[in-house]
Amino acid sequence: MTLSDLIFSNRFTGQLSADPLNENRARPVRAAFSRVLPTPVKNPHLLAWSPETAGLLGLSEAQDPLALAAVFSGNRQLSGMDPFAACYGGHQFGHWAGQLGDGRAITLGEVKTLGGEYWEVQLKGAGPTPYSRHADGRAVLRSSVREFICSEAMHHLGIPSTRALCLVGTGESVIRDMFYDGHPEAEPGAIVTRVAPSFLRFGNFELPAARRDRDQLMQLAAFTLTHYYPELGAPGPEAYLALFQAVQARTLDLMIQWMRVGFVHGVMNTDNLSILGLTLDYGPYGWLDDFNPAFTPNTSDREGRYCYANQPHCALWNLSCLANAWVPLVGDVTLLNAELQAFQQRYEAAHQVMMAAKLGFSGSEEGLAALISEWQTCLASAGADMTLTYRALADLAFDREAAPTFGDLPPDCFYTTVSPVLQQRWTVWLQQYQDTLRHARLGDAERRAHMNAVNPSLIPRNYLVYQVIEALEAGDKQPLTRLMDALKTPYRTQAEYADLSARRPDWARQVAGCSALSCSS
Repeated sequence: MTLSDLIFSNRFTGQLSADPLNENRARPVRAAFSRVLPTPVKNPHLLAWSPETAGLLGLSEAQDPLALAAVFSGNRQLSGMDPFAACYGGHQFGHWAGQLGDGRAITLGEVKTLGGEYWEVQLKGAGPTPYSRHADGRAVLRSSVREFICSEAMHHLGIPSTRALCLVGTGESVIRDMFYDGHPEAEPGAIVTRVAPSFLRFGNFELPAARRDRDQLMQLAAFTLTHYYPELGAPGPEAYLALFQAVQARTLDLMIQWMRVGFVHGVMNTDNLSILGLTLDYGPYGWLDDFNPAFTPNTSDREGRYCYANQPHCALWNLSCLANAWVPLVGDVTLLNAELQAFQQRYEAAHQVMMAAKLGFSGSEEGLAALISEWQTCLASAGADMTLTYRALADLAFDREAAPTFGDLPPDCFYTTVSPVLQQRWTVWLQQYQDTLRHARLGDAERRAHMNAVNPSLIPRNYLVYQVIEALEAGDKQPLTRLMDALKTPYRTQAEYADLSARRPDWARQVAGCSALSCSS
């Protein structure tokens, strides 16, 4: 299928309330969306393409790069497209921010595939919308590259996510002050095309609820139930309670998956959480190199609200905001409160199972809670690389009389010199681990297979993405192509990509764009 064969259905613009004004200027909007056209760019050129995401839309690999660049820069409209920007609100860093909306994202339309699936196709960085406030609606190359890479990496890691179809350079400069310190610079601009069943987020429901616009809230909830959760039944209080339960379950699972691989979103505002439980809006995200539960990649998060360890708590807080918006739908606040109160217990149970799997167990073994707790303490106190250490643990041999010792672990697993006292603590833990394996009758081959299925060998570490961005800015696409190829099989040990699986180099510890990121990153 070619671009001209795409079929657009546009259920969002056809069934939800539309902004009556056809003016592309920042203003309050009391509707679900505003129709707005992308702003053309001077010299669109294709920088990257995801065949896997293209396949979701039914597009073949053999496409004209010039045509792709024209369409996915917003310079050319295809028949059936009905471009729009969504209106929503949200809590940002715990404070109600009022109307937010798609300030630099424009949905071109909804593609209906021959198999009957629906996919929204959205440009990020395509120019101003009525929700841009004082911004230009554009995106710089570095932020667009980061979103393109991580969207696809998350998919291959098995984590629910919006997808990235392509990356287009605009041929224009964008002025950004990366760290908001009064030093703006001109940077190359780019647009990333995002694909998802829906980009609806918690904030879409919060805004009409805050405005006491019951009609718009009911319309949006019925739309969500009908198109994305039809198995829950016809619109009504019982179905809306079931819908909240489903959203909470998906959100909980998403948190478990983020914690499993060491992903830190960086800005878990309510407008950045998906109603479908997808990883949404890749801004100042990061990955744990050394296992530090307090790590946050976001320079704007001075108090660590959205650090790695706090993500499940923030998810619950955000769900409570969604529950407040949901009260008019369900009618009984006690039912919603009961669901929120059950979240922590459900999360702890799911987290225990996930952590057990990372160590090769089923989760039913005795003494696992203490073993897991001590393991995480050892990781944090020794400055251990999370990804490398789990893979190294899987490679150790426990099918022998004596357990391995700390000295059997590769030195590259650690970013700091580990004291003799702490080394002994690791050795004691390894003995306890061996004892638990024996009681569970787990042999090395079975354990290693279980561990390597959930502990990746390769993640898109910030320093790798930083190097790709530098290369692209110099006109070299090869590092991006190579990294994307490697990320397609992240759980397989890949000798040909051994350099991409290495720990963070010392030079990257303090470099802007590697360890420190802003919301414009």
